[in-house]
Amino acid sequence: MFTGIITGVGRIVTVEPLGASAAHGKRLTIEAPQGYLDDVQLGDSIALNGACMTVTSLDVAGRSFTVDISQESLSRTAGLAAPGPVNLEKALRAHDRLGGHIVTGHVDGLGRVTWFRPVGESWELRVLAPRELARYLSRKGSITVNGASLTVNRIEDRDDGTEFSINLIPHTLQQTTLGGLAEGDLVNLEIDLIARYVERMLSTG
Repeated sequence: MFTGIITGVGRIVTVEPLGASAAHGKRLTIEAPQGYLDDVQLGDSIALNGACMTVTSLDVAGRSFTVDISQESLSRTAGLAAPGPVNLEKALRAHDRLGGHIVTGHVDGLGRVTWFRPVGESWELRVLAPRELARYLSRKGSITVNGASLTVNRIEDRDDGTEFSINLIPHTLQQTTLGGLAEGDLVNLEIDLIARYVERMLSTG
């Protein structure tokens, strides 16, 4: 479990195939910030851009770790198939503060950035979510974008999906990879866990 509060920005430095066919996954080597891996052990969970991954090898002194990601996961996520920056979050511990919302690290779908422009001291980010996720989105509800817990300010249902708008403060832009987004980019989305359970209860009641 995670909170959607990004605890570091890392970088995928190498992407190696785990086999010769297109069905094989990849091994990612991620460089972490100084000191980030001091309390990490083999087998721990770390979310990369909101996708929960297992640490398969660890070099604390070298500030790097590896994860193995299946082709299935690669096909359903964005930002993990090539070298570049990634948002990092370690798994939630029982005594940690729940600063964002409850996040599982399972990507529900890919959104597309439709607008990313400054508004005063902040930036407005608009993302078009797939139609199948529309029923989980609500004004002032929570959404995870590339692993970051964010609040929806506005929603608009369209024929091709639901566009939602969020405001990013300077701190969020500085502490995550979201400041590097551009219109047309794909982002990983995870819906609010509570909304998922409410839908299940209503559909079986």
